Amino acid sequence: MKVLLINGSPHKNGCTNAALDEIAKTLGQEGIESQVFQLGNAAVSGCRGCGACAKIGRCVINDKVNEFLELAKDFDGYIVGAPVHYGSAAGNITSFLDRAFFVNFCAGKNIFEHKPGAAVACARRSGTTAALDQLNKYFLITQMPLISGRYWNLVYGMDAEEAEKDEEGMQNMRFLARNFAWHLKCREAAEKAGISIPEQEKVVHTNFIR
Repeated sequence: MKVLLINGSPHKNGCTNAALDEIAKTLGQEGIESQVFQLGNAAVSGCRGCGACAKIGRCVINDKVNEFLELAKDFDGYIVGAPVHYGSAAGNITSFLDRAFFVNFCAGKNIFEHKPGAAVACARRSGTTAALDQLNKYFLITQMPLISGRYWNLVYGMDAEEAEKDEEGMQNMRFLARNFAWHLKCREAAEKAGISIPEQEKVVHTNFIR
């Protein structure tokens, strides 16, 4: 079993990485492999709404999004870490997730459906819970079980060194990792017992203006 950790910060070794590193160490202790996907500091364009992904099976903007989707299909769960900028998740990770989840839906890739997901927000001070609410919506619209710790999944600090001193935040990363590992093991046991995913219906879209 493998978990993909997405570092949505432009800083490779900042607060977000410190939180994800604590998660990775705990997952390893639980026998779960993990890998970090670094979004980096290159600009990520927002979705153009062109709908081409439904025809060609990938985004027409050939950047980190297509690279991620190719990698992500081989993982069993996903944890997104994001810094807070102006009270919400940073712009790059927002554009990245908008397009990744839209391509997954429109192209019928089914990479994320029914796999567990979790979000972690990192900030110097404010905006973490708003960012978590924003990030969790990607999972909730994709039938992904949302994994929690024992508190909101957030870590405080101006840099990695400060984040590591947030004892409660780091402890919650360990709670999150153990809960994540437990869910993956339960899913594996269910599959071995012949329990399949819930019955799927054809999706109905209701427009409010016709």
